[in-house]
Amino acid sequence: MPDIEYPRLNTLSTGLRCRCPRCGQGPLLKGFLTIREACPACGLDYGFAEPADGPAFFGMSLVGVLGMVLFMWFEFSAHPPIWVHLVVTMPLLVLGCLGVLRPLKGWLVSEQYIHKAAPPEFESIGGHGEGSKWR
Repeated sequence: MPDIEYPRLNTLSTGLRCRCPRCGQGPLLKGFLTIREACPACGLDYGFAEPADGPAFFGMSLVGVLGMVLFMWFEFSAHPPIWVHLVVTMPLLVLGCLGVLRPLKGWLVSEQYIHKAAPPEFESIGGHGEGSKWR
């Protein structure tokens, strides 16, 4: 059976929709943040996918900057007591961070697929070992 040629898909589109980076049809995640073993539509093995803490970092950075702008605007325009921030602002920041985790994880996995990410392989060229004048 010949291999099927898949067109290169937009990583932003497939990632934000949490779809397979190869076919764009199958779901990428099962549950909230768990990556599937393989795509149910095209069979792509998701063994390459390891976004680590990237989604959390980008999510907190994005929501943190936008959240602080809105927090400062609210603080300087309405001057609410601190309990209002604890009841309104903090839950909004938490929900914002949780809301962007799935799309950011999907986007990072799509980028890893397109750029053929692999685990790093280190090789010593001997600059600090054999042949060094310092013994």
